[in-house]
Amino acid sequence: MNQLNVIVVFGGVSSEHDISCISAASILRNMDARKYRIYPVGITKSGSWLLFDSDAYDSVEDGSWETSGKTVPAALSPDRETHGLLVLRDSGVEVIRADCVFPVLHGIGGEDGTLQGLLELARIPYVGPGVAASACSMDKSLTKIIVQQEGVRQAAFYLARRCDFAQDPTAVCMAAEQQLGAYPVFVKPCSEGSSVGVSKATDRASLAKGLEEAFRYDAKVLVEEFIDGHEIEVAVIGNDTPSASVAGEIAPSEEFYTFDAKYVSGTSGLYIPAKISDSAMQKVQEAAVRVYRALGCKGLSRVDFFCTYAEDEIVFNEINTLPGFTGISMYPKLQEYMGLAYPELVDRLLALAMERYDG
Repeated sequence: MNQLNVIVVFGGVSSEHDISCISAASILRNMDARKYRIYPVGITKSGSWLLFDSDAYDSVEDGSWETSGKTVPAALSPDRETHGLLVLRDSGVEVIRADCVFPVLHGIGGEDGTLQGLLELARIPYVGPGVAASACSMDKSLTKIIVQQEGVRQAAFYLARRCDFAQDPTAVCMAAEQQLGAYPVFVKPCSEGSSVGVSKATDRASLAKGLEEAFRYDAKVLVEEFIDGHEIEVAVIGNDTPSASVAGEIAPSEEFYTFDAKYVSGTSGLYIPAKISDSAMQKVQEAAVRVYRALGCKGLSRVDFFCTYAEDEIVFNEINTLPGFTGISMYPKLQEYMGLAYPELVDRLLALAMERYDG
């Protein structure tokens, strides 16, 4: 069997560094070493690139890989002749040609089109959406504009900017109130994931506080209307002919699905399939594919919605082009429900990445 050289990139400089390491460890454990020669490359929080010369994947999960003594400075080259990794060993520079890259990076610097741009320059196949789809999906305000043109219902929103808030916080809060009409509202940094910097505001004082916190992470912040409904997520997979899984439902253990509820306490309930009507299930699957295709996604994405309690209406929330792949993450669980076990899912995603570059 001809093995493929697969570089798995994890970590990164974003606020989701630790989650990336946990996701990467899960993927690495589920990659078939008979099919792939695996090269884990970690990016530290300060931005250093290191080849982790070991298969001790527990060290990737707990973060001890950095101090394991088994790392070597390395970098992905944009040179198409190199087509892979430059490893700076004591004996000289080693070149590892890459057949495919699996960027297991969440958030800024990995899910926003920047790494994808480097891989396009090098002409190396990679898992997940391309530059434009990644950039537009990462910036929630751009996602809103594209989805609005597609005609998919979404939460009403007001776009706040850090420069305006710094000059007159009250004016920004009043503009958001005028746009949305009523509390509660949700405050979200435009380019963060995993609920980082997200808060729920019930009055002007909590809105101002939420905006101040969100502006720590981004210069643009969305203030969104509150949707009273089931929180549901759909796993989409494929290139030109994507397919949608059944929707899974989040039952948050806290007031909303916070970072701690997702990854720290692990107490939120996950229901597969979601507890929604058959008609709502069909609508959300169709809407997930529409959003995916409108943004130009390839490979995979998780598309998140609400299903309102009152009218069973499907409302788009956001899209994640490289969703969590931890042991408790919804995307692999949904695919498993659809009959694609974790190792087979990894195989399928790598095959889709290679398929995009055929011809």
